[in-house]
Amino acid sequence: MVAAALMMRIRGQGIKMLVLLWIILTLGGAYFEWNDHRNATALPAALGQTASALEEAPVHLEGVVSSTVERDGDRVDFVMVIQEASLLTGEGADSHEDTDSSEAGSGEAGGSKRDSEAADVVQGEKIAAQVKLQAEEEIAEAAKWKRGDRVKVTGTLELPAIARNFGGFDYRAYLRSRHIHWLLRASGTAAVTAEAPGSFGFRSVLRWSDSVRSGIGRELERLFPARDAGYLKGLIIGMQDELDPDTYKQFSRLGLTHILAISGMHVAVYAGVLLVVLTRLRLTKEAALTLTMLFLPLYVLLAGAGPSVIRAGLMSMIALYAARVGILKDGLHVLCLAGWLMLLWEPYYLLNVSFQLSFLVTLGLIVFVPLAAPLLTRLPRRLGGAVCVTLTAQLVSFPLTIYYFNQFALLSFAANFILVPFITFGVLPLGTAALLLSRLWPFMAEQIARLVKLLNTATFAAVDGIGTYAGMTIWRSPSLLWILLYYGLLYAILLMMKLAAEARKVPGYTAEETVPLEGLGHCAERDSSPALVGIMGTAAARRYRFAAVSFTAGLALLLYWGYKPQMLSPEGEVSFLDVGQGDSILISAPGGVHILVDGGGTLSFGSKEEWRIRRSPYEVGAKTVVPLLRKRGIHHLDAVILTHGDQDHMGGLQAVLEEIPVNALLFNGTLADHDNYTKLMTTAVRKGIKLYAVHQGLEWSPSGSEGPRLSFLWPKLNSAQEPVLPVVEEQNDFSVVFRLDMSGRSFLFTGDIEKAAEADLIAAQQASCGSAGTPTCDQASGPVDVLKAPHHGSKTSSSEDWLRYWKPSAAVISVGANNNYGHPGKEVLERYLAAGLDIYRTDEQGEIQIRIKEGALSVRHKLISADASP
Repeated sequence: MVAAALMMRIRGQGIKMLVLLWIILTLGGAYFEWNDHRNATALPAALGQTASALEEAPVHLEGVVSSTVERDGDRVDFVMVIQEASLLTGEGADSHEDTDSSEAGSGEAGGSKRDSEAADVVQGEKIAAQVKLQAEEEIAEAAKWKRGDRVKVTGTLELPAIARNFGGFDYRAYLRSRHIHWLLRASGTAAVTAEAPGSFGFRSVLRWSDSVRSGIGRELERLFPARDAGYLKGLIIGMQDELDPDTYKQFSRLGLTHILAISGMHVAVYAGVLLVVLTRLRLTKEAALTLTMLFLPLYVLLAGAGPSVIRAGLMSMIALYAARVGILKDGLHVLCLAGWLMLLWEPYYLLNVSFQLSFLVTLGLIVFVPLAAPLLTRLPRRLGGAVCVTLTAQLVSFPLTIYYFNQFALLSFAANFILVPFITFGVLPLGTAALLLSRLWPFMAEQIARLVKLLNTATFAAVDGIGTYAGMTIWRSPSLLWILLYYGLLYAILLMMKLAAEARKVPGYTAEETVPLEGLGHCAERDSSPALVGIMGTAAARRYRFAAVSFTAGLALLLYWGYKPQMLSPEGEVSFLDVGQGDSILISAPGGVHILVDGGGTLSFGSKEEWRIRRSPYEVGAKTVVPLLRKRGIHHLDAVILTHGDQDHMGGLQAVLEEIPVNALLFNGTLADHDNYTKLMTTAVRKGIKLYAVHQGLEWSPSGSEGPRLSFLWPKLNSAQEPVLPVVEEQNDFSVVFRLDMSGRSFLFTGDIEKAAEADLIAAQQASCGSAGTPTCDQASGPVDVLKAPHHGSKTSSSEDWLRYWKPSAAVISVGANNNYGHPGKEVLERYLAAGLDIYRTDEQGEIQIRIKEGALSVRHKLISADASP
């Protein structure tokens, strides 16, 4: 699309413009690479240590808070610019978390000393500080910390997490794009001392902005209930953190989150209102434009200064200045200048999702609206304009939406067309009016606030209602080539349709009239017949329509290809996802069959005090499993197999059942006595998912007799005297154990069974087929190629008899890094090595994918040893 737009501008201007464009792109790429090369940490050199040695090292840092200070539950986060760093040694390194504030400030508590070789000053490097509050009383102390404060923090260094699954979120890369290379973890407010800045500077302006934003937030909380206040904070000043998570989720499903991120629409509304007010005050046009231009930076600051609002503010200021001096050019010039200024200031904006969407949609509106507008001339002028802008924005943002979020609602256009004007011209100005009048005219502010509450209730109801029938589609992340082809075909379709519409309007011309269409002049000289000119227009329209149909067919094929799930191997693949301490395994079989075995689960120990609970805590199903399934374009799961009811196997499945269509849920025929298990089963029933209690002896071929086969080996079938669904507290030995035979290879999935169950299972197999390994033995009892290590490699599983019976050639251990259980056991690893097994571990190698290629197994894993360095 960008190339098409630029070609439109340079068409007819010769080779010089192409050369100039090439020079600009080359210089831009060189500038980005130069900045990227300089983006490296100086801490290891300053402290005289290697990066790996600094992992979990106790340090004392001094610097300045350079971001807002945010508290979520029992954690406080801020970014600080380091001015001095020292490494703690001796007793202070062991007891730094227990020092009081004066000791933490000195870095010498309990006889600790600063390493003289590590006292180098680190000027300008950023670090993300995370302070874990120890008591509710510390909330008030942390609330005093502000941007611009000089702080001294004692804590431990930690490298940010990297992506541990293919296509997973890379937190380290994300922080690096913000020039942050380390995390600093501190315990309690005693580890932090802060004092207000002694001089005025740019951070003082930002500090004032933070204070005003906080004051606006408190005022909205006073005027509105919690849900409305959180919503209006996002709408008016761009504070999305306090928006109700369920509300945000519904907005996200319909592609409406842009309404909550301050963007060009918000800036245009405020700039327009300000211009009208200043004009009504009888200011001259020049004075009104100048004052509006000067007020815009203030609004950008109060709106949070995110990439989208900076872009909108810059474009508005440039346009206002150009209009003021009478040199206003078209929107493309303004957009390019704003983008150039932003990337000159921060090249990493280029990698920012908000920046990309903001600029892409704006560029798309500039390029595509003139092409699409003539196609909607039969609609009333204002309605046609609204439809054109909304549809164009949806079409332009679609590739990036599915690339980053992997979902698209078919009713997104309808939701945006109805709700965006309603919110923009109703809720936004009225909510702002209530805020402005809250201290000046409280009575009127309360009346407006009541109306805004009603409008919000209608908005939430509409979002929930439309969301119920949104028609959610799941897309795999497309390639850059796919995205470029999409924009090229879209541009070609609209151009051909526009040309066809114009050709149909060609009238019959007389000899005395000038023919307005290029290329028809020579025809008029030979034959000025109106009929001939009309026939030529009709023929041209047919050619354009045929071209448009051809390009549309190409776009349809492209969309179909993009919608297809990712299939890395036509013969099947098994992916052992890294979900920390837990199991989650994705089986992708020939014929588009997808089966998920367990979903991991976030472990929690005991109930938390209310003040410690975070707004959106990490949950492995919602934050890891579901995004990975979406990114791979998995539209539905043929089955989910829950091996047993332990949290580290079933916890993440709640999000899976809520977000991904599932045909069937297979479980071990028992109930676990805890709320999460009950909620999971209730969700399955509510969504109409078929429930099957599997047991020893069952077999299932999801794609017919020629496809993969699942043979269930455990648990035993309940006797008639037992309850149909008994409640079992200790679930491990009731785990579903099954064998997968696919494309000539076999995998054994074992849940968390332990040695007793292993022995019983082997005895049952031998009893059912004579003796193991005989020709009469059923296929389900033969050796396997890959063993999923039982119980995360615990010493209570993987007996010698078990390995001798199955004779696997490889074992995969799904286990969390640095877990507290000692998994995998040393003796188990020795047993695997003695049996000649290849060992793969998710704690060391991240996600492990085993593909079948031409009958052979091919293994790849996400992490290598070099990934441990920053």
